[in-house]
Amino acid sequence: MSGPEVLIVGGGLHGLSAALHLARRGRRVRVLEAGHLARHASGFSAGGVRTLGRHPAEIPLALEALDLWHRIEKLVGDDCGFRVSGQVKVAESSADLAVLEERAASLRSSGFTHEEVVDAAELRRLLPAVAPHAVGGMVTRRDGFASPYRTSLAFGRAARALGAEILEGARVTAAERRGGLWHLRTADGAAHAAPVLVNAAGAWGARLARAVGERLPLGFNAFMMMLTARMPAFVIPVVGATSRPISFKQAESGQVMIGGGHKGVASLDTGATTLDVKRLAYSARTALELFPILAETRIVHAWAGIEGVTPDDIPVIGPSALAEGVIHAFGFCGHGFELGPLVGDIVAQLATQGSTNRPIAAFAPARFGGAAAACGAALPQPAG
Repeated sequence: MSGPEVLIVGGGLHGLSAALHLARRGRRVRVLEAGHLARHASGFSAGGVRTLGRHPAEIPLALEALDLWHRIEKLVGDDCGFRVSGQVKVAESSADLAVLEERAASLRSSGFTHEEVVDAAELRRLLPAVAPHAVGGMVTRRDGFASPYRTSLAFGRAARALGAEILEGARVTAAERRGGLWHLRTADGAAHAAPVLVNAAGAWGARLARAVGERLPLGFNAFMMMLTARMPAFVIPVVGATSRPISFKQAESGQVMIGGGHKGVASLDTGATTLDVKRLAYSARTALELFPILAETRIVHAWAGIEGVTPDDIPVIGPSALAEGVIHAFGFCGHGFELGPLVGDIVAQLATQGSTNRPIAAFAPARFGGAAAACGAALPQPAG
């Protein structure tokens, strides 16, 4: 068998989605994952399938991705735990409601009608247990949630079934362009080469970009989540708030997952995360103030996943501005899960056609004006 036509660095959802869509196009693909699949953000996110509250540049992609979620089983042979629950952003004051109404008006002027402002009566129909002070909200009725880890593994299985190679424990240590190919070396001494390189390395994406000759600004966060003990069913939609960071949903098990962007501490060099108990407590208090019924339960588990964050809070998606044959797809800033099924197809278009029909100009790596770095560099190495 001939070698791969595309190397993908990163075995999270976006890398595995790219592998699947490339394999569907008949391309030979090899995925190199440093640890195990979905080890970081892809396996530890809140799992929100959300078009609600998106950055304007993300809205067209989010809406198209949502259509893919509604037929996800056909795409990957697994429903991925996807449930159409709707999503609700709660307004806790008249000022909050004004913000939501302004947002809805702005979206309508751009031709988008998926976000709907609702009054207090409709809010309580959707969220009977919401706190009495809530005055309304915004709703997206086709949104929902899914299982992040299950979803990532489903994309991996589907890609493998079509011939994609997926190697775990394959940490890239060096990259060099030579003879029209990208040559990568992994920590085990193995060599890998292909004409096209996809950088889906998540929070480590800027390190790989630097190794192939491009400087892109990327920070990282350890977004934290909490899980309660089982409770009787009291909420169906995924819930957020207008002026406070919170993400809140109840699984079929009865357990409630609470997140919302609060950050722990992480190290890219070790891959380790540490929880910030004070911030977790703040998140728990916010959830309790929105849903007083939570006083009847307790937190049984908390965790964090490392995610890359760009200065403008939208991802890097597109061909490298400086490195031939490189396509970037990283830096999703904690809201890339819903986009995953579509981003893989965008990457596949770029790799096979050199262009895409999707509006991705806002995500171009060139927007940062990154100066060239030394090409062929070794990567700073995390442990494990």
